Amino acid sequence: MTDSDEVSNSSRNWPQVRTAPLVTGGTLVAVGGLHLIAATRQWISEMEVPPSELARLKWAQAKAAAQAGVGAWQNGSSPAVVVVEEPAP
Repeated sequence: MTDSDEVSNSSRNWPQVRTAPLVTGGTLVAVGGLHLIAATRQWISEMEVPPSELARLKWAQAKAAAQAGVGAWQNGSSPAVVVVEEPAP
């Protein structure tokens, strides 16, 4: 068997792909992705509390809860209550 026979045999093992449906599918996925990004940005801009502020608030609540838990564990008593206020809507 020669090198040209190996090349022709190996090219026969690959499936035949039509490019038009492949390009069409890729285009539809790209357009759908762009629409998803635009919808997400609009949803975030319509939120009353921005996600960064909400994350900051939840982080402060988690830290306060952790500190209270550590205090209760070490002292065997309930610690002072820490109130974290949420912003008014």
